Amino acid sequence: MDLDALLRCVGTTSCVVTQLTSGMIIGMLLFLIASGVTLIFGVLNVINFAHGSLYMIGAYAAWTFYQLTGSYFVSALGAAVAVGVLGILFERVLMSKVYGSNVLMQLLVCYAVVLISDDLIKIIWGPVPLSMGMPPEFRLPPIRFMGGVIPPFYLFMILAAMAIGLLLWLVIVRTRFGSIVRAAAINGPMVSALGIRVNLYYAAVFGIGSALAGAAGALAAPVRSLTPGMGFSILIESFIVTVIGGMGSIVGAFVASIIIGLTRSFGSIGFPLFVDGVMFLIMALVLIFKPSGLFGRPHR
Repeated sequence: MDLDALLRCVGTTSCVVTQLTSGMIIGMLLFLIASGVTLIFGVLNVINFAHGSLYMIGAYAAWTFYQLTGSYFVSALGAAVAVGVLGILFERVLMSKVYGSNVLMQLLVCYAVVLISDDLIKIIWGPVPLSMGMPPEFRLPPIRFMGGVIPPFYLFMILAAMAIGLLLWLVIVRTRFGSIVRAAAINGPMVSALGIRVNLYYAAVFGIGSALAGAAGALAAPVRSLTPGMGFSILIESFIVTVIGGMGSIVGAFVASIIIGLTRSFGSIGFPLFVDGVMFLIMALVLIFKPSGLFGRPHR
């Protein structure tokens, strides 16, 4: 541990700004993925262990669209839509068959999809890491703030993730679609008895959750190396975020994502060999003192 380095960083505005930016980038990517996980679980009561693969596919899809169009914004939108459609197919063909079944069965189905996805990535794009590079739209001078340096694309990533999260919250809380989704999450058979085709709403929720993972992959593509299996590590962190924030809580996912992002950012300076341990320690403490998560509702 190097707490002296951490204290020196905290005492320097330039270092604080840089690490805050880094932490927010990590946090917002985790938020997009974790919000999809928690949305699907909150409505369908299914833990999608294949969500990391959807993030990976989103990154590769964004790279492909970028090669075809040369526009990052088009490629990001195309990747989110493509992964959303893929998520709907995944839900209709596979996941809908294991609703209400043993968790182990759901896990096996998702794990099979993970293995298949990794192999398909190697077949289609090859095993060699790919790099999109910084899009021309963001090859601009860095923004200087309080002595720190913020690349324009990093600021775009943070604002875009926040905007997507706010839009998701408004859809779930303020629209008729959201009202039906929330009602279906509480009592699906009753909603179905009212003549509403609940299965279509289930597919739509799964598609939205998948599109969030695809959007996260598209946002990460310019700054991260694209490799088969890249979704596994971020999936683990997204589940940590989901548990800390509370299963089914989008607000909880947002708060927990910031906590984990800042822990990773500042922890890389103060305790670089124990960052993962601190994240799991935070999760353990939350489970001990509030098993339902910071914003989750206790299960009866």
